[in-house]
Amino acid sequence: MPTNPDHVRDDPLVDRRLFLQMSGLGGLGLALPQLLQAQAVVEPRAARSRIKACILLFCYGGPSHLETWDPKPNAPREVRGEFRPAATSVPGLRIGEHLPRMAKLMHKVALVRSMHHGMRNHDSACTQTLAGRALFRGDTENFSPVGESVSPPSCGALLSYLRRRRPAELPHAALPFFIRNLFPVPGQAGGFLGAAYNPFLIQGDPDTWSYRAEMLRLPEGLTRQRLGQREALLDVLSQGAQQRTPLRPFYDKAFRLLESEAVRRALDIEREPLTVRERYGFGRRDERFLDDQSGGELGHAMALRGQNLLLARRLVEAGVPFVSVYDFKVQGANWDTHGNNFARLKRHLLPPADQALSALLEDLDQRGLLASTLVVGVGEFGRTPKINANAGRDHWPDCYSAILAGGGVQGGAVHGSSDRLGAYPASDPVAPGDLAATIFWRFGIDPSTEVPDSLGRPFKVAEGSPLTTLFRG
Repeated sequence: MPTNPDHVRDDPLVDRRLFLQMSGLGGLGLALPQLLQAQAVVEPRAARSRIKACILLFCYGGPSHLETWDPKPNAPREVRGEFRPAATSVPGLRIGEHLPRMAKLMHKVALVRSMHHGMRNHDSACTQTLAGRALFRGDTENFSPVGESVSPPSCGALLSYLRRRRPAELPHAALPFFIRNLFPVPGQAGGFLGAAYNPFLIQGDPDTWSYRAEMLRLPEGLTRQRLGQREALLDVLSQGAQQRTPLRPFYDKAFRLLESEAVRRALDIEREPLTVRERYGFGRRDERFLDDQSGGELGHAMALRGQNLLLARRLVEAGVPFVSVYDFKVQGANWDTHGNNFARLKRHLLPPADQALSALLEDLDQRGLLASTLVVGVGEFGRTPKINANAGRDHWPDCYSAILAGGGVQGGAVHGSSDRLGAYPASDPVAPGDLAATIFWRFGIDPSTEVPDSLGRPFKVAEGSPLTTLFRG
C-alpha cells in the first residue's frame, strides 16, 4: 500500500475524534494540519473552469420519474397513475402537476430523461450514483462494512483531491447527515483517497432548525485565547528552529479555519431573514404519515429539508466548491414509495421539495450565483412503470430522470427520452458516470484524468462523457 500522505486512513465519517488522533505537534489538539498536508501536492493542469461550485441534491429512496419529470399521460392507467402532466414556462415541456413552483422555472432547468444503470438495491445504486461507478461487490445492500482502501471516492472527494492546492477553506461539505443502513453507504467519502478527502460533515438538528459542525469545535478546555497563545508559541518555536517544520503551513491553515468567521457565519442559518427561511420552507413540519410506517419520523426528517438547501446556498457564498445535500436518510421516511405512492408524493414529499428547490434556484439567481453554480438533482434510481398491488412503485434503475440548473445550463433543454411507458431509454441513454463527467467538465477538469488508487493503479475520475449539449459553452 502506498505510503503517500494522500492515503491517510480512518473512519469514512471524519469527526472530531479524527482531528484529535491525527495531531502530531505536542498537544495542539488539531488534526487539520495533517489533513491539509495530505492535500498539498501538485494538482494537474486543468482547462478553464466554467463553474465555481456544485450543489448535489441527492434524493435517497428513488423518486418516481413518472410523477415528477417524465409523466406518461398516454400510457395505460396502470402505468400513467393518478397525476396529470402540467404545462411549464417552456412551451411543449410538461412535468408532474405537483411541482407547480418548478414548472414556472423550467426555462432555467435542463432535464435528463434517460438515466439508467444496473443496480437494483438502494446501497449499490447509491454508490453507483454518488461515485459514478459500481462498488466491487456488485448489486447488494451495505449490511457489512466496506474497507475504505477499496471504496470509490465521491465526486466531491475527487474534486478536492484534484484541486488540493486551491485556497478553499472547506473544499467539500456534506449535510445534514450521511446515508447509512447499518453502515455508511460507500461513495460518500474519500474512499481509497483517504480520510484527508472526506467531506466536512455538517449535522442538522430538526428540533432546533439549526446546524453544527463537530470539526469546528475546540477540544474541551481550549478557549480561543489559549488557541491564540498556542499559535504564538508555535511562531516562537518555528523561529528558533534551524529548519521550519514541514507541517507549519498546514497548522497555519488549520488555525485560519478554526478562526474563520466566514465558515461560522455560513453555519449560523438564523442570520437569514425570516422571510427567506420561510421561502425555503421554514416552519413546515408534518407529523402525520399516511401508512404509519415511520410514525413521526417523516415530520422530523422533513423539518430541515428546505433549510438544507438554504444552508447549501450559504456555503457556496462562503466559498465551498462542492456541497452534497442528502434528502432523507434511511428506509421509511424517504422517496422509496413501494406503497401509497401517490398519497405520499402528493401530501408529504413533493410540496416541500418543490418549494425548497425552486427557492434555491431563485435565490441563487437573485444573488448572481446561479451562472457559476451547477445544481444537480437526482436519486439512486426511479420507480417501476407498472403500479403494484399496494398502489406503489418499486425500484427501477432501467430508466429515470435527473435535473440540472445553473452553471451555464441551457434552460428548457431535454437530453434523452424514455419509451412510451417510461421503462427504458428510447434515445441518448445516460449513465451515472456521464453525470459525474459533466460535473468535472464544468469545473474545468478532464473527466479522463487519472489518479492512483490504493494500489497505485490508474483510476479515471469519471467513467463517462460529459453532456456538453446541455450547456451554452
